[in-house]
Amino acid sequence: MAPPDDRALGRRRQLGDEVAAYVRDLIMSGQVRHGEFLRLERIAEDLGVSVTPVREALLSLRGEGFVTLEPRRGFMPAPLTRQDVQDLFEAQAYLAGELAARAAGRLGAGGAAALGRTQERLERAAEALDAEGVERANHEFHRVINLAAGSPKTAWLLQLVVRYAPRRFYASIQGWDRASVDDHHQVLAALRTADAEAARAAMGAHIRHAGTLLVAHLEGQGFWDGDGAAS
Repeated sequence: MAPPDDRALGRRRQLGDEVAAYVRDLIMSGQVRHGEFLRLERIAEDLGVSVTPVREALLSLRGEGFVTLEPRRGFMPAPLTRQDVQDLFEAQAYLAGELAARAAGRLGAGGAAALGRTQERLERAAEALDAEGVERANHEFHRVINLAAGSPKTAWLLQLVVRYAPRRFYASIQGWDRASVDDHHQVLAALRTADAEAARAAMGAHIRHAGTLLVAHLEGQGFWDGDGAAS
């Protein structure tokens, strides 16, 4: 068992990671943008935490180049261009596609059947307009594939990129739930036939589709000017 100080440090790090994930989601979904200051007290109130982990999370995000610190004024999102978003999803598509290709030869009939049941839960949640249910089932669908690939280092690299996808706010992105349902059919079909190249192509197309939807969502909010720079 870890000493009390180690446990406290672990909880503190976990809390900081959760706050950082929340702020990333706010930025990537267009809730806040460059030029708008991130109010520590408001974020702390929204998450039910103190200001300290919020400040630590924002300092961590500053180290990632995701937020900037304006002297005597506070933190604000760093500029985010259309190309930045497209690049993030292109990297995600490559890594997720590779994992799907590797999973195709390892999943087996039982794994494919379990994945099919997860897909059924996703479809039921989408029909019921259950945004949380859609997010949970979607997360599980991808998690099963990534674990089946047996490539922990590649999965770790994917996780670094995926954290910039606004999971908490996907429900507000038009077409996202339908895309999850429809795109997964192609991925699942490839995995059921152990077709690695088809699985790679289907997963890559699925991730790029999600990126396209996010870009369209941000454009609809007037997030960018005509040059693709944050307005």
